[in-house]
Amino acid sequence: MLFPALPDALKDATATYSYAEDNFYLEAIRTIKTHFPEIVLMSDVAMDPYSSDGHDGLVSEGKILNDETLPILGKMALAQAQAGIDILGPSDMMDGRIAYLRNVLDAASFTDVSIMAYTAKYASAFYGPFRDALNSAPKYGDKKTYQMNPANRREALLEAQLDIEEGADFIMVKPALAYLDVIAYLKETSSVPVTAYNVSGECAMVYAAADKGWIDYESIVSEILLSMRRAGANGILSYFAKDFANFLKK
Repeated sequence: MLFPALPDALKDATATYSYAEDNFYLEAIRTIKTHFPEIVLMSDVAMDPYSSDGHDGLVSEGKILNDETLPILGKMALAQAQAGIDILGPSDMMDGRIAYLRNVLDAASFTDVSIMAYTAKYASAFYGPFRDALNSAPKYGDKKTYQMNPANRREALLEAQLDIEEGADFIMVKPALAYLDVIAYLKETSSVPVTAYNVSGECAMVYAAADKGWIDYESIVSEILLSMRRAGANGILSYFAKDFANFLKK
C-alpha cells in the first residue's frame, strides 16, 4: 500500500499534482508493476497529501465542499488506475465518492480495479505519527466534519450500507485496535469483506514500549493482530506486517 509524501511546492488548493503526468507517485506505481507484476498494489485516494490546505476535500471559506471534491478524486483515481493500481483506497470520507469513482473507472474500462472503501474512518488521535511523516495535517481546523465521531457506532452501519450500494468491493474500519467492536458489528451486518487498519499511533505505542523493555514485542504484536482477526477482520493493514510474517516463518 503506497502513500505519497510531497514537498509543499507541489501542493495547491485543488490537488492538481495528484493526476499530473510527472507525478512521482504514479511513476512509482508503474515502476513497481513493471518489475513485480504479481504484486497487488493499493493506493490512497484523497486530497490531503496534495492539498495546500491539508484537508481531504476541497476547501472554500473554511468549509469542505463535498460534491466539488468528487471530480478531483475521480481524476486522481483514474490516473492511478492507468498507472497500474489494483485496488483504490478512497480515504477522504466524502459522501457519494464510491459511486462516483466506480462510474469513472467503469467508463474508462477499468472494471477490474477494485475499491476498498474507508467506510468507518474515525476522527482519531491515533493518526499523529503518520500525519507527521507525510506533513499532511490540516493547516487549520480539523477533520471532524467529514470523519466519524469516535462515540458513534451506529453511523458505521449506515456508511457501510451506502458504500456497498455504491459499489465498494470491501470496506474498512480505521483505526482498528480501539474500534474492535465496530469491526465485529460490520462483520455481522455487511455482505462484503471487512478490513481493519492498524494505524501508526497504535503501532507507535507498541514500538515505544518494546524499546523501553516494558513488553515482549513479538507476543504483543501477535496478540493485537489476533484480536482484530477474532473481531472479524478478513484482512489487516498494519505496520507490523513484515515483522509478523517473520514471526510466522520462525
